[in-house]
Amino acid sequence: MINIGIIGGAGYTAGELIRLLVHHPKVNINFVYSTSNAGNKISDVHQDLIGTTNMLFTNTINTEIDLLFLCLGHGNSKAFLTTHTFSKNTKIIDLSNDFRLTNDQCFGETSFVYGLPELQKEVIKKAKYIANPGCFATAIQLALLPLAYNNLLQNDVHINAVTGATGAGTSLSKTTHFAWRDNNFSYYKPFTHQHLGEIHQTIQQLQSDFNSEVNFMPNRGNFSRGIFATAYTKFEGSLEEAEILYNHFYKDASFTFISTNQVHLKQVVNTNKCLLHLHKHENKLLITSSIDNLLKGASGQAIQNMNLMFGFEETEGLQLKANFF
Repeated sequence: MINIGIIGGAGYTAGELIRLLVHHPKVNINFVYSTSNAGNKISDVHQDLIGTTNMLFTNTINTEIDLLFLCLGHGNSKAFLTTHTFSKNTKIIDLSNDFRLTNDQCFGETSFVYGLPELQKEVIKKAKYIANPGCFATAIQLALLPLAYNNLLQNDVHINAVTGATGAGTSLSKTTHFAWRDNNFSYYKPFTHQHLGEIHQTIQQLQSDFNSEVNFMPNRGNFSRGIFATAYTKFEGSLEEAEILYNHFYKDASFTFISTNQVHLKQVVNTNKCLLHLHKHENKLLITSSIDNLLKGASGQAIQNMNLMFGFEETEGLQLKANFF
């Protein structure tokens, strides 16, 4: 049994972590830190937890825990770790983008490891600090990794992906209000989304000579959770050859699956799965990738990384069922 702490406990990703970890057989939640909610019941904020936990938010920290989850806004994790010191035995999983890129991964005497299990499971098992991947980055990388691994990304890649409202976090803005989001659809950050850095970094880790464009168009959908991404690029092989490449690459993956049928969001929402589907049109290969942005794109993947770091079964606490109807 390991003791864990959560920093930034009031957001969507923290809520998902708590919901999963209270049922994890090898974890004890030692504290959930939130200065704005200290003393309040966790179930008053994360209301699906009524009857599941009586824990309160706290503004005090136990520095001797086994594992710390950082669920802070982007740019705040590094500042938090600069002002708070934990035991030399405390492992850390950061869910922000502060440590995902190579130039940002060194912190003190320890480096953060990029925590995409399908890419470097064995490295994660030995890591002390993990930078959990971004949600769009997870869906898109899983769509492209087998091609990069086989040195087959020789042309520009075109990606269109849509995320649900929870992808924007709990803070209100013009584009997160119900009246704006309902019955609406829009793009944002065209060709410049912050997850492009992770995507390029991972592709070049597998295919060092990659120098083509990754054209990424992120979109906002009028649903709560999930990411549906389509990516296409030139591919001279057959559909059958592509399926062989993908099935081989993910043969040992616990949560990534290749479907021969078209995939859709209801198959993955409330699960830690990534479903991929391949379609060949003339000289182009279309890869569809679908995940839950709060689970495989955030908290579920963080627990997947935790399981690997502590020698638990990779799927422990993550055998979740989609709400199909």
